[in-house]
Amino acid sequence: MTEPALFPSPSRSQLRAWRSFLTAHNRVLRNLEAELVAEQRLSLVSYDVLVQLAEAPGRRLRMAELADRVLLSRSGVTRLVDRLERAGLVARQRVVADGRGVIAELTDSGLERLRNASRTHLAGIARHFVAHFDDDALAALGALCDRLVPDPQLGT
Repeated sequence: MTEPALFPSPSRSQLRAWRSFLTAHNRVLRNLEAELVAEQRLSLVSYDVLVQLAEAPGRRLRMAELADRVLLSRSGVTRLVDRLERAGLVARQRVVADGRGVIAELTDSGLERLRNASRTHLAGIARHFVAHFDDDALAALGALCDRLVPDPQLGT
């Protein structure tokens, strides 16, 4: 016995909007990734890890929290941090009060690498995203996206 659907199936126009959203998201991310790799030899997810650490208090996060913020599995973020640590961009430390806890910390080299990569990434955002909208359209798009993913820091 199956339960009735809580929501009806999307209409054709709703599915078209969904597919358009996915296609646009995919295309912009592919362009941003390609530019970061070509110009900075840094993947988009590696860049995101460096950003998350740079914005964290003391430039440090527990590995589990870092995994949540970058939408990777814990094992995925562990492998990525391994590579970033070998490159000298991130350092790991044990949490003294918790024998199993590990913190990832952005190194000074990692912060410098992030600053350099940010020029490429922010120019890409301007070129592949911002340039396609006026300020009103960007505000509207931001408000629509906020409805999908509320920001607890903003109270939305």
